[in-house]
Amino acid sequence: MLPLEVRKYLFDIREACELLQRFTEGRTLREYKTDPYLRSAVERQFEIIGEALRQMLTVHSDLASFISDSKRIIAFRNRLIHGYADISPEVVWGVLESNLPRLKKEIEQILTPEQD
Repeated sequence: MLPLEVRKYLFDIREACELLQRFTEGRTLREYKTDPYLRSAVERQFEIIGEALRQMLTVHSDLASFISDSKRIIAFRNRLIHGYADISPEVVWGVLESNLPRLKKEIEQILTPEQD
């Protein structure tokens, strides 16, 4: 069983994935571009994902092999925070559509190991 601290980070990542899906369900890139509340909510959840992943891998680096592009996810979080003025809405929306489902699936697999 994973340490409590690691499970907490995994739960935070899973919750952020679920919130991202809920916030954007039925929404479009155009809506994302024009709705500052939606942009703020989406970017905040991506920041949480990146930071929780960074903290988790500090404690349990072996999990990096179970999460595709873990370094890119952390770099994306850093870009959102430190390079916020240059963030392309198309890039954020693309990550949301292309990468988020895979990340959520990988987190679920770590949280629920197969039963023997």
